[in-house]
Amino acid sequence: MGSLRAILKHPDDLYPMVKLKLAVRNAEKQIPPEPHWGFCYTMLHKVSRSFALVIQQLDTDLRDAVRIFYLVLRALDTVEDDTSISAEVKVPILKAFHRHIYDREWHFACGTKDYKVLMDEFHHVSTAFLELGSGYQEAIEDITMRMGAGMAKFICKEVETVDDYDEYCHYVAGLVGLGLSKLFHASGKEDLASDSLSNSMGLFLQKTNIIRDYLEDINEIPKSRMFWPRQIWSKYVNKLEDLKYEENSVKAVQCLNDMVTNALMHVEDCIKYMSALGDPAIFRFCAIPQVMAIGTLALCYNNIQVFRGVVKMRRGLTAKVIDRTKSMADVYGAFYDFSRMLKSKVEDSDPNARKTKDRLEAILKICRESGTLNQRKSYIIQSKPQNYATSIVIIFIIIAILLAYLSATRPTHM
Repeated sequence: MGSLRAILKHPDDLYPMVKLKLAVRNAEKQIPPEPHWGFCYTMLHKVSRSFALVIQQLDTDLRDAVRIFYLVLRALDTVEDDTSISAEVKVPILKAFHRHIYDREWHFACGTKDYKVLMDEFHHVSTAFLELGSGYQEAIEDITMRMGAGMAKFICKEVETVDDYDEYCHYVAGLVGLGLSKLFHASGKEDLASDSLSNSMGLFLQKTNIIRDYLEDINEIPKSRMFWPRQIWSKYVNKLEDLKYEENSVKAVQCLNDMVTNALMHVEDCIKYMSALGDPAIFRFCAIPQVMAIGTLALCYNNIQVFRGVVKMRRGLTAKVIDRTKSMADVYGAFYDFSRMLKSKVEDSDPNARKTKDRLEAILKICRESGTLNQRKSYIIQSKPQNYATSIVIIFIIIAILLAYLSATRPTHM
């Protein structure tokens, strides 16, 4: 019922949502016959359907390398995430993980649900990894080694300062940015991007996730997972978990806004990185998650619901982002719209209002100076809500168009 209400409120979401659904089904059908590759394709859909869809933008050889890269790091992250494993057991595994990927027999019991299956049958991932080109293998091994060492370091170390926060995010996400840049370069499709820009691509996504996932992480059983830096949250409460209590709502929102403002510092680097990409498929693969991130921050900013439940973009808007992010003009437009949305929520009484506005103004200036804002259709700022009757008519028209399209493309049987 909630989905129907959303469609009635935003009828122009329907067509991108149907296209996305068809794309997901098409991607799920493209399973290779080899058991190890079949496992890797199927498992990626299970542990990250959104990434599995975005990865379809890439050509086959690079797609397979990125798929294995993601699954290796997802497995590494599963070890780090499992709070039931003691540090004495976990740290050596993290540090040696880059060697395990060469072992067709290695596996380790941890995680839950699909992540447990990934770990139990990790030999399929190793087998597929060993079939990649040497340039891909070297890049994946290097990043896995560095990430495992960084994760091991933070098993025994709290995120105290903002520098600690940046270092942690570098290990778990900035290195992913570096690794992807290496894989793009190894494919021969892109020049090797600078480490600093690649790192910012990862940090922006990771900080967005850390902000959005506060409640899930703080309620983790058997032990809370705490990634917000003490240097920030201690300005507002005595303990990080205090942010979730209703009596601290004002301070919690101020702390949240402080965290969002910190994340915005990476946007300019991300825009520089994306604007330098030459391959259209790689561009879409990189740009879609970045647009999703700035949209998520716009929703989270000044929003107490971050401490009450899940805050995320509606499915229709997500489908629009995937459908319409095709060029740098689209990226500038999306960052411009979401930054304006975020700026409209900044209250002068917020302790970081000036800093937040300054960072947003810098982003808006870059977008305006691109000279591309008139080349795209704004899909973020909504027009006046239409009445239900008009919405239903629009929905039926779209459905009729889709059915006609599907009938025209369905093969005839003689």
